[in-house]
Amino acid sequence: MQINLNHIERNINRNKTRSEIIMQKVINSHCHIYPNKIAARAVEGIGDFYDLHMSLNGQIDDLIKDGNKVGVVHYLIHSVATVPKQVKSINEFIASEVNAHPDLFTGFGTLHPDSENVEKDLDYLVELGLKGIKIHPDFQQFALNEDKTFEMVRQISERELPMLIHTGDFRYNYSNPEQFKPLLEAFPDTLFIGAHFGGWSIWEEATKELKDYENIMVDTCSSFYSLSPQTAEDLIHAYGTDKVMWATDFPMWESESEMEMFDKIDLSKSERNQILYENAKRLLNVKV
Repeated sequence: MQINLNHIERNINRNKTRSEIIMQKVINSHCHIYPNKIAARAVEGIGDFYDLHMSLNGQIDDLIKDGNKVGVVHYLIHSVATVPKQVKSINEFIASEVNAHPDLFTGFGTLHPDSENVEKDLDYLVELGLKGIKIHPDFQQFALNEDKTFEMVRQISERELPMLIHTGDFRYNYSNPEQFKPLLEAFPDTLFIGAHFGGWSIWEEATKELKDYENIMVDTCSSFYSLSPQTAEDLIHAYGTDKVMWATDFPMWESESEMEMFDKIDLSKSERNQILYENAKRLLNVKV
């Protein structure tokens, strides 16, 4: 029997690469979590909104178990208030999980521009120890370029907090580049994180429109499933590898499959380390 040494060598190298990746420290910079009693309903609602079946359950234990498979050492956790009355309880829940796992989690709070007192909600969020804001205009049904959004962001900007924003949806005009760009221009000293390469479902268009703004970073979540490795590489390099963070959009995608797709992108070791760990570490001031 003839032994194919080239085939064996490729397998050894592939296994070595996977081992090295597991040893690589990773920060998951986009994770939705929910209290156990409502998690199933919340996950079902997300699945219905995006017509997607999810295998993960949206609970803390599942998040950590999933992240351990690829070496995640820290998570950015958050949730979204679809109506103003949810803001307080959601922020208290996120803060309680951060307090229970201070070395593992950084928490971003939620706000809603239709709240009776956004300033009060924001002050309480800061008092709880949350380090930024997460909003989802398409879920919350407000546009980024509305006056009420500008007023909310003005108050966030005064407190020098970063904002993680769901951006992009071909079905709506709440968070697409034409709505997002006025915020980037009006608040140049505020750091905005555009989820999904700055534009879910319109990735290349969004990147072209947003890549030159200095006050934007992006994450990779809910994108690789629809992008070729070459297109993903192009988007990463358009923004710059120092402005991109790896993420899974938990509970939407499993860490192993997201990492497998990330592995296919032609990046140097230092570029990988920036995206998987260093950029989020710097942003979140993580000490691991």
